[in-house]
Amino acid sequence: MTAMACPGCAAAPTGPAPQAVAGDVLLSLPHIHCVSCIRGVETALAARPDVRDVRVNLTLKRAMVRTEASADSLAETLVGAGIEAYPLDVAALSAEGADKAGRELLMRLAVAGFAMMNVMLLSVAVWSGAAEATRDLFHWISAAIAIPASLFCGAPFFASAWGALRAGRMNMDVPIALAIVLALGTSLYETWHSGHHAYFDAAITLCFFLLIGRYLDLRARSAARSAAQELTALEVPVATRVTGETVPLAQIAVGDALLVRPGARMPVDGTIRRGASELDRSLLTGEAEPQAATSGDAVHAGEVNLTGPLEVTATAVGRDSSLHRLADLVALAEAGRARHTPLADKAAALYAPGVHILSALSFMGWILWTGDLRLALNIAAAVLIITCPCALGLAVPAVTAAASGRLYRAGLLVKSATALERLAEVDTVVFDKTGTLTAGTPRVTGWQKLHKDAASVAKGLGAASDHPLAQAIRAEEGPVAQITALREVPGSGVEGLWQGTPVRMGRASWIGAEPVEGLATYLQVGTATPQPIRFTDNLRAGAAELVQTLQARGLRVLMLSGDTTPAVNALAIELGIAEAEANLRPEEKASRMAALAGQGAKVLMVGDGLNDTAALAAAHVSIAPASALEAARAASDMVLTHASLMPVAGALEIAGKATRRISENFTIATVYNVVAVPLAALGLCTPLVAALAMSGSSLTVVLNALRITR
Repeated sequence: MTAMACPGCAAAPTGPAPQAVAGDVLLSLPHIHCVSCIRGVETALAARPDVRDVRVNLTLKRAMVRTEASADSLAETLVGAGIEAYPLDVAALSAEGADKAGRELLMRLAVAGFAMMNVMLLSVAVWSGAAEATRDLFHWISAAIAIPASLFCGAPFFASAWGALRAGRMNMDVPIALAIVLALGTSLYETWHSGHHAYFDAAITLCFFLLIGRYLDLRARSAARSAAQELTALEVPVATRVTGETVPLAQIAVGDALLVRPGARMPVDGTIRRGASELDRSLLTGEAEPQAATSGDAVHAGEVNLTGPLEVTATAVGRDSSLHRLADLVALAEAGRARHTPLADKAAALYAPGVHILSALSFMGWILWTGDLRLALNIAAAVLIITCPCALGLAVPAVTAAASGRLYRAGLLVKSATALERLAEVDTVVFDKTGTLTAGTPRVTGWQKLHKDAASVAKGLGAASDHPLAQAIRAEEGPVAQITALREVPGSGVEGLWQGTPVRMGRASWIGAEPVEGLATYLQVGTATPQPIRFTDNLRAGAAELVQTLQARGLRVLMLSGDTTPAVNALAIELGIAEAEANLRPEEKASRMAALAGQGAKVLMVGDGLNDTAALAAAHVSIAPASALEAARAASDMVLTHASLMPVAGALEIAGKATRRISENFTIATVYNVVAVPLAALGLCTPLVAALAMSGSSLTVVLNALRITR
């Protein structure tokens, strides 16, 4: 069960991503959503004498705390302040490699741009009529600038091409690398022999435009962080033995007796040996109502103990725990989705060999016709240069960047470079229930029907518990009765005295009430008949409109939930969803995704919980709300930053437009080659023509991509 983000989220400053150093503790704060949340975290932790510094990142929903205290004790402090917090493994979340690659690529792009401008200035002088010694001087200066700059800036293409050739295959970087080398080689030869034409400007211009596409592609991919790593990081790093000793989780073995305090997460799979409590299993099962647990009941890593201390005997630890099994399932699903072949790669599979064949045919034709090796090499190089895939290299990244910007303004953050391509293929949409179609937080219904004394007594009793239903009761307006001798009975409810009369609120079996259908707690004042207090989970804004819109477009809509059958069926009827399943565990949701894929369906999965993570990773494309668990957001291709679900409908429309723009860009690149290749093959392509043609095709592709923002 997750909390909805408030409207201030979009405008709230997020701050830089926390970077861990020695002595830092990283905490996950899944339900913070605005500036006041940040202030609450900082205030609660700064009050501790052992905390030196606190930095909160709203986007990542994390806090970096500089302290000598344990992560567990810090999390307990925040839980005591009403802020849900989990310890995270810093080592599992490092993004330093991706940041370094982005900085290096940006540096190469800057060098290429600077060198291109200078070489172009020299080339203008040559094109304007500079001859003999002046021309040769300008060519030598161009060589001094372009050769080292091209070798440095083209390093990513050379490395990729060499790796592909060593593996006995072709990729788009092979003709790029060959074109750069041939352009520089023939240009240097021509300069040495006082030739009229050199391709130094074309070589560095080629690097510049291709690096733009490579950088845009990297930025799109860098947002996608492995959900399996997130799940591993969510594992509790330490556990407390029943003796009170806190030890690293690695020292816990099967059969060890552990103490799990209220508000803490289960560090292992196990069996309760002593104690009674209620467990929040919503992250694993999606079930909104906390579940009672007592001696002999099974518990699983990742579940949250709500009300009473539990002694647990470990039955599975480390790699054998349910949390790790789920992480393995997610990693397998992510690997399967990674096999999607992007449109650019499909084009490269045809393009790369075609370019080499054309260049080879041009070389052979001219060597046979004239016997002039120098002329044949120049024309072969011209063919490679003018057909080099600048436009193709920009075709996808330019559209993706433009579409991602429009979607972000509409309330969707695109994390995967191929998400739009896959989203355009969707014919089936699968929704989770709790926290996705619904708000994920209980709300009292029929409160006004309660007697005023009963309502005030319920609010007074609710003050003694952090149970989600008690929190919902406390949120209602009205007077609060003064209750004495307040006591919480773990796993059952709360009781006390009101004006000398015993009062109790909790489960039907404990109160002795007749259970009613749906989510409810029960209140008894004295010996009076217990009264049910009913709750409902509010619909998320835009849920009904989105389902109707999708069905009107002919898409198949399903709901897969871990919640109970009555709750799922009631919501399915309310929203008009004909296909709905309840009581599904995470692996069962993932298997439903696999079954749908086996039927040929292209599935969009929308979910928010830990129990949705494997399904999100297994789906053809996936979306998670910003209020979702960090692992669910990491597993998804897009993050919904808007409170309403309606941007999902707009994303499907924009994805279709983006795919059409990409196809149009491929067509533009193809037409450009159809026109330019004959010129190059006939020996009519001068360096000026090559430079203008490359620049013109690249700019056309970018301008066409920008049409998607209208």
